[in-house]
Amino acid sequence: MSDYILGDIGSFNDFFCRRIKPELRPLDLDESHLMAPCDGLLKVYPITDGLVIPVKQSIFTIADLLKDGELAASFEGGYCLVYRLCVSHYHRYAYFDSGEKSADVVIPGFYHTVQPVALEAGPVFTENARQYTVIDTKSFGRCVQMEVGAMLVGRIVNEEMAPAAVMRGSEKGHFEYGGSTIILLIPKNVAIINDDILKASESGVETEVKLGECCGTSGS
Repeated sequence: MSDYILGDIGSFNDFFCRRIKPELRPLDLDESHLMAPCDGLLKVYPITDGLVIPVKQSIFTIADLLKDGELAASFEGGYCLVYRLCVSHYHRYAYFDSGEKSADVVIPGFYHTVQPVALEAGPVFTENARQYTVIDTKSFGRCVQMEVGAMLVGRIVNEEMAPAAVMRGSEKGHFEYGGSTIILLIPKNVAIINDDILKASESGVETEVKLGECCGTSGS
């Protein structure tokens, strides 16, 4: 409890999305580094043949995820980074890089659980509510940062949904109560993912990361 700022708690949701003391989430502001936008369990997928595997037992095309075939095609050969937040994780998230963002795209959906038993019924991310932002970033080209709601998450709360200049590390928003997911789509030949994260992902293992940590570097 001593890690958090608790002076303005008026409800359970206030407590759930409480702010952590800034010194406990130092931000990697090096422009050549790929900064984690949130706390979570990270798995990285190369985007090949239009397919990614964001969660176990479900396969999605990028076009299904975005509902935009032209935008999806721009990520062929790039990376899909999936940060899975558990209830115990810090539920505020930041912009992973500076740049110019377009208006948020909101895709309504049903709030389903991300538990494995639910995946037997069908692809979770084709049903879950989600919002995404296209960002012309300073270091990684045109990317997408997406928030996906899960069971018990009543709202994805983004601070700025209109076109705007954004800064690396500034707060993008937060999830209200429940488990959630952040997805980054990175185009081809602009990022080198940390080798330990790639190797773990190839083995089907998630890597625990924290908001502000370096997950890779810019480069081909």
